[in-house]
Amino acid sequence: MKRNLQIPFKPYRPFAIRLFNILGGLFAVLGLRSSLKPESMLKAARRRTGLSDFGDESFMEGLQVLARSLDEEASLHPFGRFVARDRLVGFLSVRLKVQALVKQHPEILQEQIKAPLVIAGLQRTGTTMLHRLLAADPDTRAMLSWESIDPTPVDLKPGQVDPRFKKAQLAEKALKYMAPEFFSIHPVEASAPEEDILLLEYSFSSDVPESMYYVPSYGEWLKQQDMTGAYEYLKLLLQLLQWQRGAERWVLKTPSHLGKLDVLLKVFPDAKIIQTHRDPSKTTASFSSMVTHGSGVFSDVVDAHERGLLWLNKNADMLRSAQRVRQQQPAAFIDVYYADLMRDPMTEVQRIYDFAGIPLTDAARRAMDESRRVNKKDRHGKHKYTLEEFGLTPELVDEKYAGYRQAFNIPSEDKQTQQETRAAA
Repeated sequence: MKRNLQIPFKPYRPFAIRLFNILGGLFAVLGLRSSLKPESMLKAARRRTGLSDFGDESFMEGLQVLARSLDEEASLHPFGRFVARDRLVGFLSVRLKVQALVKQHPEILQEQIKAPLVIAGLQRTGTTMLHRLLAADPDTRAMLSWESIDPTPVDLKPGQVDPRFKKAQLAEKALKYMAPEFFSIHPVEASAPEEDILLLEYSFSSDVPESMYYVPSYGEWLKQQDMTGAYEYLKLLLQLLQWQRGAERWVLKTPSHLGKLDVLLKVFPDAKIIQTHRDPSKTTASFSSMVTHGSGVFSDVVDAHERGLLWLNKNADMLRSAQRVRQQQPAAFIDVYYADLMRDPMTEVQRIYDFAGIPLTDAARRAMDESRRVNKKDRHGKHKYTLEEFGLTPELVDEKYAGYRQAFNIPSEDKQTQQETRAAA
């Protein structure tokens, strides 16, 4: 698919990455570059793990489509290409190890994922804050960032630090080095709860690649897919994590669940969905900035307008899908509004616990108070952006989200601020 750049985005590029790309470009001229051929990556995963049985191979089509899109469309620079291959080989390696573990320990499949709390709201609507708050409860289990890198267990010697945690710390430092502004938009911390969409990546069926790369063919393919198999594999990975470290309940969080709530409720029929809401005119520019800076880590060819418009349309589609599911299963949902969450978070937590039938213990309250103390807003700095930087206008955003605003009575934060200012005067 031919690329038509509108407004190029100039990514931050530290010296070491520039040098890597210069040398990588010279090697590419000689025909030496990281291969994104599925056969090469499958072979590398088998070699890395010493295993050969992938079990159910329904993931193969997604791997092939994504690999081809990365190879032919994403305009990856040499370092971006190296990272993309390493990530895909990593996913394949984990699938091999999971298959071996389930054969050895079939009791993993008996783990019960009971009534998970699922935070599903648009990006920048307080989902990260709420996720970390709920995950602080000692009786609640969240997937941690370092676990997402490799959910399979490691045999440790007494006093040894898990190498997966070390790898996550290294990845965190590398991201700070390559894209320092990214952390002011979305913190990525090795020991913190992370979005479970990263587990969907192991099925090569998730929105993550579209947030990181220009992969239009993969995006079009993904729209047509039945995601049931991917969500069933997500459940398997949660069972595996719970088998290693259990808890009373899970709290999950992924904005992209909005577009697949029917599948999620089929795989987790007793899930409790927490949909967060905020004025889209306040969230759209922020997330557009996030995916633009993220894409800039892997490519020198990034179109800020393409990034903004793609995700404006994707998010609007996801909300329409969520509204259809809500009409069919309204009892599975509770709404949390950003302004209420910021003003009085513990009152919103109590509402959620009452909705889910969970007692809010004193120990949970103390842990959540500590989480609020540590995870303060803007602790990684503030980042400024405008809709216009991404080819968007307030009128276009209002048009795309008109039905959503009306259905959930989403107020304009600008108008609210003006009213509060006049009232104070």
